[in-house]
Amino acid sequence: MKELMRLDKYLTEMGEGTRSQIKEMARKGRITVNGVTEKKSDRKISPSSDAVAVDGRIVAYAEYEYYMLHKPEGVVSATEDRRHRTVLDLITGRMRDDLFPVGRLDIDTEGLLLITNDGDLAHRLLSPKKHVDKVYYAKIEGMLPEDAKERMAAGLTLSDETETLPADLELVRRGGCGELSEIRLTIHEGKFHQVKRMFETLGCHVVYLKRLSMGTLTLDETLKPGEYRPLTREELELLNKTDQEQE
Repeated sequence: MKELMRLDKYLTEMGEGTRSQIKEMARKGRITVNGVTEKKSDRKISPSSDAVAVDGRIVAYAEYEYYMLHKPEGVVSATEDRRHRTVLDLITGRMRDDLFPVGRLDIDTEGLLLITNDGDLAHRLLSPKKHVDKVYYAKIEGMLPEDAKERMAAGLTLSDETETLPADLELVRRGGCGELSEIRLTIHEGKFHQVKRMFETLGCHVVYLKRLSMGTLTLDETLKPGEYRPLTREELELLNKTDQEQE
């Protein structure tokens, strides 16, 4: 937690307005610090010990927030979008306005998505050098080749000549004639539409895709699509520990 910071920065980070708006709010006596009206928006305060309120409403401070979201279909993995709802629109209980999704899931893909404002952690999880495991469950249309597992394990060359790293394919259920196959796939990178394109290379079509885990973080199956919860301390510690071990 930061030791001292400007009052206007504190309130701006917590989504109470721009610095000029905060300055005007202070001038009108709408802001209090420890119960005393504060008209100087550039005053230094302690986020950990000072009680800040706007119009009598306490504004708590959080330097970082971490949420596990069960992303539903039809929602885009973005901070804003003119045509569709975004994953941030679903995080209604957030304190900060600078949250973002760590990585992307296609609009028609559901499953685990980490939402945070911790840029360092996000960078480490997404870094190509880290090869963080991502596990997906999918339903596949079309006949999987008998050597699909071996071909995935050797790495594929996609239609645009993109090379993929070796991946681990587990056949959950092989579909018969006209039936869907169910698979579990572990990849170690995150190229554009990668899972769908990998199966296209095998002559199949993904009709349903769900991300189950990313690194040590596993989707809480009690969360219905569209629901979220804060990460537990243990989940966050494991994410950071795994990353540090990979340094």
